[in-house]
Amino acid sequence: MFVIGEKIVYPMHGAGIIEEIEEKLILGESRKYYILKVPFGDMKIMIPVDSSNDIGVRSIISVDEIDAVMDILSAGSSEMSNNWNRRYRENMEKLKTGDIYSVAEVVRNLMRTDREKKLSTGEKKMLSNAKQILVSEIILVKEIDPEAAEEIINKSV
Repeated sequence: MFVIGEKIVYPMHGAGIIEEIEEKLILGESRKYYILKVPFGDMKIMIPVDSSNDIGVRSIISVDEIDAVMDILSAGSSEMSNNWNRRYRENMEKLKTGDIYSVAEVVRNLMRTDREKKLSTGEKKMLSNAKQILVSEIILVKEIDPEAAEEIINKSV
C-alpha cells in the first residue's frame, strides 16, 4: 500500500503525488481511494486502493532510470505496422502497461511518424496523451517544471 506524499504512476493518466487516502461511499459501496494530484493542470484522480495493483499503479522511476528513458527516446524507431488501425492498437496496448519505457517508445515512434507523414486524429490524441504521461513522470523524478520536461523529450527524439 502506498502512503500520503508518495509519488506514483497511474497507467493511462500519468504520475502524481498521493494527497490523501479517503474512504468514499460510491454506488452504495464503501472503499478506500488514493487521491492523486497530477503535476500539471488542476486534475485530481481517485484510484481504488484495493485494485491499484491490478490496474498497474507503481512508484515513479528513480533519477538513474531517466537516462534509460532518454536512451529509448533517442534510439532508432521500432518496426510499426503501416496500417494505422493496427498501429494504434499496438501502441494502446503499450500505454496500458504503464511501463515508462513502453510509453517512451510510443512517444518516440509517433513523434517521428508525425514528422515524416502526418498522424491521424486518433494517433495525434494518443501522442498528446502519451507525452503527458511521460512529462508527468519526468516532472516528479527530476523536480522540474512542465516546460523543461517537455523540452527534454523534444530534444531527445
